Amino acid sequence: MQLDVLLPMLASRKVGIVVNHTSLVGKTHLADTLLKRNVDLIKIYAPEHGFRGTADAGEEIKDGVDSRTNLPVVSLYGNNKKPTTQQLADVDVVIFDIQDVGVRFYTYISTLHYVMEACAENNKKLIVLDRPNPNGHYVDGPILEKEFKSFVGMHPIPIVHGMTIGELARMINGEGWLEGSRTCDLEIVPVKNWKHADPFSLPVKPSPNLPNDQAIALYPSTCLFEGTVISLGRGTQMPFQIIGHPDLKNMPFQFTPVSIDGMSKNPPLENKVCYGLDLREVKVKPQLDLSYLISFYRAFPDKDKFFNNYFEKLAGTAKLREQIRQGLDEAQIRESWRIDLEKFKELRKKYLLYP
Repeated sequence: MQLDVLLPMLASRKVGIVVNHTSLVGKTHLADTLLKRNVDLIKIYAPEHGFRGTADAGEEIKDGVDSRTNLPVVSLYGNNKKPTTQQLADVDVVIFDIQDVGVRFYTYISTLHYVMEACAENNKKLIVLDRPNPNGHYVDGPILEKEFKSFVGMHPIPIVHGMTIGELARMINGEGWLEGSRTCDLEIVPVKNWKHADPFSLPVKPSPNLPNDQAIALYPSTCLFEGTVISLGRGTQMPFQIIGHPDLKNMPFQFTPVSIDGMSKNPPLENKVCYGLDLREVKVKPQLDLSYLISFYRAFPDKDKFFNNYFEKLAGTAKLREQIRQGLDEAQIRESWRIDLEKFKELRKKYLLYP
């Protein structure tokens, strides 16, 4: 965190921050750090999982007051995903500081988009405090098609985009993706001494169900199971690292999802014994690995019930479901992405801040 770069930008300005539990300077929250430096911090905006990062995925976040700082907290998850004119009226500058994991359906980048849009509409400056991307060393997956745009996919980018939050913000601005092709007054405080190829281990889990580096590395591939009947380990201490279903009794590993407060209160297949695979020790390839999805589809007895309506939103296309149904193998499916991925990688070069 380059406080020496940030603090002069905040002098004599009323500041709002879009933050969560990952917004740390060393071991101190950004909110506490700024207050200690006499910054005029007046408001906190909270994304999915809340300001302190304790809410379950999809759980509504409510407006309130932070007990530690007495600052008002405005929810940006639930019905109000974008700061309103009124919620920005008393703020001069907004800081966005949230740890991302470099995957299109991780909703912090959707929050980033809406904050950029609100700042552009209300003539507010946005400062993005950039952080390394633990999945920033590769680019892979199908590009989102516009008819599948949603809060879990707002941009025509691949599932693994290989960009930091700061680089992606530059792309959103540069490509005119904000409503009305507006441009946000954007400033990036870059990361020092980091390259895309550098491995990065997160000091704090970015959300309740990404507890470790293995979960984060597997997340781009195993999250696609959210669009199926298969459990990906929500309701265990190993989410995104184990996969299974009660009807796959010949598989070697078993687990039982249960309600876990702060991680998954009502997990899919709750209290049912699931049989499947344990991926905690596998070496994760630097690619979107479709082998798990394809093999579970082929092993599942009732193929008509395998996928649910959420799958297309996550995949960003209707083609992937059809390709798996038609029996295409992983190499054939990957080949169908190749040309679009090459175009995206060329576009991405314009916005990169790090080698």
